[in-house]
Amino acid sequence: MSLSRQTQSVKLVWQVFEKTDNAYSVIELVQMHKHTMNKTTVYRILERFEKEGKLHTFLGKNGLKWYAKCNDCTSYKHSDIHPHFQCNECGKVECLSVSVQIPKIPNHQIDQANMLLLGQCEECFA
Repeated sequence: MSLSRQTQSVKLVWQVFEKTDNAYSVIELVQMHKHTMNKTTVYRILERFEKEGKLHTFLGKNGLKWYAKCNDCTSYKHSDIHPHFQCNECGKVECLSVSVQIPKIPNHQIDQANMLLLGQCEECFA
């Protein structure tokens, strides 16, 4: 992953996403970095990553914004169309690597689609 301006803050936020394919809420990300940067800086970095096609966002079950790594997205088009899963017990949120067919709607252009599946994750279900 090549980051255009690699400030220490940018590196710290990106390292969270490099380690896993899990999604993180904006609250979790602000909490993780509260000792190294302020909330505004975290929001600004996340917004930049989204604009650059490095992260995609979606809303979780409580309307909270979540961030996850993109695959094959660009600053011009987010092509990551997949469902997300949120565990009702532990709260973990993850991107699912299953294809979803988005229907074509006459005389409409779909730019983004969101699908959130709720239930128990593998660890909580066991």
